[in-house]
Amino acid sequence: MATFEFTPDFGAQKKSQPAVRTAKFGDGYEQRVTFGINQNPKIWELRWSAATNSTADNIEAFLDARAGVESFDWSPIDDSETYKFVCRSWSRDHQYADINTITATFEQVFEP
Repeated sequence: MATFEFTPDFGAQKKSQPAVRTAKFGDGYEQRVTFGINQNPKIWELRWSAATNSTADNIEAFLDARAGVESFDWSPIDDSETYKFVCRSWSRDHQYADINTITATFEQVFEP
């Protein structure tokens, strides 16, 4: 299992969207229950700004090699634990000579 070891910029955004089943009844009442054992995966919006061409090439090569299919290990910036993620989309912006910005979305996955 590959490990992603590039530290993103501060200001990373973490999203949660728990899996919830809802049953709606008359008069507006509803009942909610979580669904599944791994029902609250995290989604991280990450950014690496002012990255040199070499660093940007390495980040892009790591993500390209997994092609949004293969998971990798990563430790979120607010946690010392390592979790499994996939990255289905990322982009690279060539700012100036040898200065790049990469943005990526890491989605937590649960697998053996």
